[in-house]
Amino acid sequence: MVETIEERRPSGEPKLVVAISEPVALQTVSSAATDRLRVPITELDRVLGGGLVPGSLVLLGGDPGIGKSTLVLQAATSLATANAPVLYVSGEESVQQIKLRADRLGVNAEKLFVLSETDLDRILAAAEKMNPGLLIVDSIQTVYADEITSAAGSVSQVRECTARLIQWAKPRQIPVLIVGHVTKEGTIAGPRVLEHMVDAVLYLEGDRYHQYRILRAVKNRFGSTDEVGVFEMADAGLREVRNPSEAFLEERSGNAAGSTVAVTMEGSRPILVEVQALTSPTAYGLPRRSANGLDTNRLQLLVAVLQKRVGFGLGTQDIYANVVGGLRIAEPAADLAVSIAVASSFKERLVDPRTVAIGEVGLSGELRSVNQLERRLAEAKRLGFTRAVVPAVLGRRSGGMGDGLELIRVSTLAEAIAAAVL
Repeated sequence: MVETIEERRPSGEPKLVVAISEPVALQTVSSAATDRLRVPITELDRVLGGGLVPGSLVLLGGDPGIGKSTLVLQAATSLATANAPVLYVSGEESVQQIKLRADRLGVNAEKLFVLSETDLDRILAAAEKMNPGLLIVDSIQTVYADEITSAAGSVSQVRECTARLIQWAKPRQIPVLIVGHVTKEGTIAGPRVLEHMVDAVLYLEGDRYHQYRILRAVKNRFGSTDEVGVFEMADAGLREVRNPSEAFLEERSGNAAGSTVAVTMEGSRPILVEVQALTSPTAYGLPRRSANGLDTNRLQLLVAVLQKRVGFGLGTQDIYANVVGGLRIAEPAADLAVSIAVASSFKERLVDPRTVAIGEVGLSGELRSVNQLERRLAEAKRLGFTRAVVPAVLGRRSGGMGDGLELIRVSTLAEAIAAAVL
């Protein structure tokens, strides 16, 4: 239960007279593309759909310590110019703390202005006086509107402050980037209507103990939600990873049992990742199933298929599965790679290091086709892989697919394991 206070204090300011809007025929509206504010950070620019749209509100969320403030500070530094200065408003840090973080990141821009303030009226007054090219608010849960009697971060305050920012930004055609806290479930804190009000919602994901971060869009009114950006956390802030597949496979040895390469799709970008599995005899009556970067329920399903359809005696084995690099895989196209990794560890036999595995595993042990298989195979070929274990039914568009790769087309999981495990 969340308390919502609708009581407002009288602001004491005269109400502005707003011109009446007239309906416009849709056919008379120009469909010319809006000039976007291009972000020099390529990975962020890709997720935004080609830059910031004037007058748009972009909400960035993520776990504490994941790098949200670091990313927005780097973006503010890269966008600050003489003609379009950037105003960075922080309700959590003082101006001196922001300066220390900027010195640590090695960023410097003459036209980047910082303001430590939580009163929304003062923030908008400073923005109105400066007329910046970009306004950044970090974070929306610390800002309050004086006419709302509830505390900052409450449902009423977050909703009212966001609505006021929209009313200020849209007529002036100034993009606003706001940072939002997340709950322990990983969703944006505050009312769900907050995500409906803004134009784009971005999430910065990843394990804070790993160096890689994934930036994805779950909502974008001006672009696709299929694109993702990959960053690496370094001493000088977040660094772009232009070739994620090479980064995730950089430390792969290839001469250990239980290691397989899966080709996953992060949005429209194929990424090759190493999937590891370890089986060991259990010391208790109930064997353990543990997954890192994978859905544990999906791992249990694949283990059951290996037991029932392939005949592996995994009922007395503890099974651990891991996706190297901190990446989390949710799509079923990695089923085959996980199953082969478990079989390789159980049999203590290596998997061909130049082979990738792509396919969804059904409950009867059959292999099903996956989407965008052609792009996955092209990425595997580009990184030097020579063999690919794929479902026998490749889909409707199979002509010319996998040119330069040896395609091993199999119908069942047992055939795939026999073809991949040496």
